[in-house]
Amino acid sequence: MATRDIYETGFDEDVRTESSANQCPECDGRVTTNAVETVCEDCGLVIDEQRIDHGPEWRAYDDERRERTGAPLTAARHDRGLSTEIGRGTDAKGNELSGQKRRRLARMRREQTRGRWRSKAERNLAHGLGEVRRLASALELSDSVRDQACQLFRSAQNEDLLRGRSIEAIAAASIYGACRCNGLSRLVDDVSEMARVAESRVTNAYKTLNEELGLPAEPVSPSMFVPRLASDLECPDEIRQRARTLAEQAEERGVTTGVHPAGFAAACLYKAGREEGRWLTQSEAADVANVTAPTIRTHQNVLGEFST
Repeated sequence: MATRDIYETGFDEDVRTESSANQCPECDGRVTTNAVETVCEDCGLVIDEQRIDHGPEWRAYDDERRERTGAPLTAARHDRGLSTEIGRGTDAKGNELSGQKRRRLARMRREQTRGRWRSKAERNLAHGLGEVRRLASALELSDSVRDQACQLFRSAQNEDLLRGRSIEAIAAASIYGACRCNGLSRLVDDVSEMARVAESRVTNAYKTLNEELGLPAEPVSPSMFVPRLASDLECPDEIRQRARTLAEQAEERGVTTGVHPAGFAAACLYKAGREEGRWLTQSEAADVANVTAPTIRTHQNVLGEFST
């Protein structure tokens, strides 16, 4: 056989060839084989079927979008999710592995870990994205916010903003920046409490990201924190709506400039509770907002000047 004849066809191509080894068991007719089945040309008897499933592995309703592929790409991992993960202790069916196979897998994991990073920058990226995923899980953020934070961390590394700063601080700042861009009621205190760095370092890292990358972050208003604090205090809807009205009136008058947004929102809930006859204490409102009781009293006096 000539060399060129070997590569003329592939197993995926629907090419019919005659099978001289066997004949039809029914009529002794001519048997042909394609990529799907082996069939008799004379009587139409299907002798054998192709066991390889050439159909799509993902369920789709559009024929043009059906394709055989793996898991979708993700920005939450340094390699976009294309690397191989070697399990521990059990096989794919959940069966326990023997000691010899476990030791073999341990050696394979060690060699894979050594060859996974092509550079120190890629290793730092993997460490930073892992920290972003941990913080997003601890703060119960959605996958879309987590992916935006991971992309923000990538942009920070590409702009060489990690030099002289800790990876944990940039990761926490990326989480806080993604929350600010999506209008989520998260404070630096909330993020730094879950992170492994001080609040001041997270604040400085966020200022660097905001200045260098130009984040589309809007100013945080007290009205954004009213629903969250009302849920923590288990306030009824009447108090929550009244507190939001007070916060919006204060924002229109410009008295919320430079104040702690969560503390002002807690003061609005405290005043709304007093108006509705629910004796919410100042210490309870201060605890959920992570401020002091004098801060609640100060904001309450400001609210009393214009509220009706």
